[in-house]
Amino acid sequence: MKLVTLDEIRAARARIQSVARVTPLLDVSSIAGRPLWLKCESLQPGGAFKIRGAYNMVAQLPEEGRRRGVITYSSGNHGQAVAIAARALGAPAVVVMPTTAPTIKSDGAAGFGAEIIFEGTTSLHRRAKAEEIAAARGLTMVPPFDHEWIIAGQGTLGLEILEQCRDIGTVLVPIGGGGLVSGVAAAIKLSKQSRPGIAVIGIEPSGAAAMKNSLENGEVRTLEGAHSIADGLMAVRPGDLNFAHVRKFVDRIDTVDDEEIAAAVRWLFTNAQIVAEPSGAATVAAALRESATYTPPVVAIISGGNLSPEDLAKYTG
Repeated sequence: MKLVTLDEIRAARARIQSVARVTPLLDVSSIAGRPLWLKCESLQPGGAFKIRGAYNMVAQLPEEGRRRGVITYSSGNHGQAVAIAARALGAPAVVVMPTTAPTIKSDGAAGFGAEIIFEGTTSLHRRAKAEEIAAARGLTMVPPFDHEWIIAGQGTLGLEILEQCRDIGTVLVPIGGGGLVSGVAAAIKLSKQSRPGIAVIGIEPSGAAAMKNSLENGEVRTLEGAHSIADGLMAVRPGDLNFAHVRKFVDRIDTVDDEEIAAAVRWLFTNAQIVAEPSGAATVAAALRESATYTPPVVAIISGGNLSPEDLAKYTG
């Protein structure tokens, strides 16, 4: 299985620079009481890191493929990113979302011009529906994580972190299907700017630890179900290509529970004035643990900030 190269990640960076922002890396060490930096991908178009991979893939499709249209399956953030990329590149877009998708995410994708279809509650349900529609309509699939172009696009985030913080000890990356951690880990481990001692650690919800379970069993495994307030991290099965990247480049996987995630959402809003959705706050939940032993300084990726005012009030009120 071919892994993404550093040259492919660099090419993706040039390809997406017109649409993806170089997001800030904020030093919150004095607030956290430990060396901690936050990479704020919640400030990307669409409110999440997903624009990096989505635009990198749609931009490489042949003109005929873009004209016919693209389709994806997503819990929300990737769907919005595909809608943004498709609109920018003149392609019709269809997004299959779970029936439990937060309204802020489904409305967001629709607002960017995508056709929204709801199907099931797991990534397997919506993937099957998306594949059915793609075959019927002749659409090109833009998968949320298990594709080399998606991984290369997400890897551009790793290059930015290396440039913004020269003295890194640990990078904490949230894991759903594994696209982000695959790209970031590859970029950091392969880059000549990187120090050999930098640890890349994936963070999963304890109720949806598909990647950790797969690693422990030595092969990709599918969970019977997933339960977490972090709706963007509830893939029941990691991608095959993502699993290969994680085995090669990621140092280990840690888990956090919903109580810790909720506390991190509250901490970010109250202390750092950052709105992070639960999926985006999972890394901070791990970083703020009293028992945390990560090599400092720690960079925690805030992967998304799509949280409605009502949901934010539940965590901060």
